[in-house]
Amino acid sequence: MTFQGFGDEALAFFEGLEADNTKAYWQANRATYDDAVRGPMEALLAEIGPDWGEGRAFRPYRDVRFSADKSPYKTHIGARVGDDRYVQLSADGLAAGAGMWEMARDQLARYRAAVDDDARGGTLAGIVDAMPYQVMAQGRLATAPRGYPRDHPRVELLRFKGLAAWHSWGAPDWLATPAVREHLEEFYAAAQPLVDWLHQHVGPSELPRDRRR
Repeated sequence: MTFQGFGDEALAFFEGLEADNTKAYWQANRATYDDAVRGPMEALLAEIGPDWGEGRAFRPYRDVRFSADKSPYKTHIGARVGDDRYVQLSADGLAAGAGMWEMARDQLARYRAAVDDDARGGTLAGIVDAMPYQVMAQGRLATAPRGYPRDHPRVELLRFKGLAAWHSWGAPDWLATPAVREHLEEFYAAAQPLVDWLHQHVGPSELPRDRRR
């Protein structure tokens, strides 16, 4: 399947799911999900994979075991691209991220030490300042982390619990065309300096999964 974009059917599917997040809606509209949502997403991932890493679309089912919200389905389709990138489609349109959205304890310690260092932290500050997209993370402290002064010259970066570039395009006309790939790859390329810095100075977690928080 050649990627041709995400049409109105895809957005309408998620609009309907937001209004009626039930098994009945899902079953009645499963063919639309397969043909207009998951199919095009998998085609997009296959096309960008050689340049940006193997892609994998996440399951549409929510983990409701520890959530007060028992809605069974995610109201978006998200996919991982390689180790550091993400793409998402919802009723609001297209969005993407690149970097480390959330860091494990050992990653966070390395990140903060690097930000504190004038040379490495100064380089990161320059990358963030030059980034044409928003830089954010899943969590952020209200003030400097313990052990760092509140007037640290890079305190805003120290407050992050992860670091990633993020952008939402909404639903422009080109969403229904192959131009999606061009816009997505332009974003990934712009975020590459941030991804490279994180690879060099933070790297993957070395802790077992049950000890990362």
